[in-house]
Amino acid sequence: MAKCAICEKGAHFGNNVSHSNRKTPKIWKSNVKSVRVKTENGGTKKMYVCTSCLRSGKVERA
Repeated sequence: MAKCAICEKGAHFGNNVSHSNRKTPKIWKSNVKSVRVKTENGGTKKMYVCTSCLRSGKVERA
């Protein structure tokens, strides 16, 4: 499972709980995309970044 290279956001684990209180495993996957990012020295690098980091401007796309 991919993690965000900026904020380390990844999958969250828990349980689905039904009306009768039965519990089954559940995974909430974060919205992580593989994007090309501008680096500090002017080059580009491919990394996994979550969409909240992309929208907030923490990363600049190449």
